[in-house]
Amino acid sequence: MSKFKKKSESSQDIPTAALPDIIFMLLFFFMVTTVLRETELKVKQVIPRAEQLVKLEKKKLVTYLYVGSPKDESLGSEPLIQANDAFISTDNIVQWVNEEKSKLSEVERDQITVSLKVDEDTKMGIIVDIQTELREANARKIMYAAPTKAKDN
Repeated sequence: MSKFKKKSESSQDIPTAALPDIIFMLLFFFMVTTVLRETELKVKQVIPRAEQLVKLEKKKLVTYLYVGSPKDESLGSEPLIQANDAFISTDNIVQWVNEEKSKLSEVERDQITVSLKVDEDTKMGIIVDIQTELREANARKIMYAAPTKAKDN
């Protein structure tokens, strides 16, 4: 007889006790980091290509105005201005800018940037009207959004 007992064979199973914790951590990670689109576009847009691009540093300070002909044909074919999820006229731009400024902290209110996403077939007259109203609302930083840099011909 031997003095020592043989060790029993160790289990070959993979421990799965921590697996639910890992799954929940991944689930919470994706829930926290996912950003849903905030605005549904109601205007048709083919945005012209840019020749010069500048990257923004603080996207939190950017608000968007969409200009283009409406997707719903019952609204006509003239270009409309969409702010958030509603159409506004040029007369309401000052009020809209003030509402957007009120969402920011007091220090950041003067740094608001309005990004114009304009359809390439839109006439320049409505753009000039928007620029004038933005100037009256003291929103001096205007940006024209473009998807990518145009290739050299």
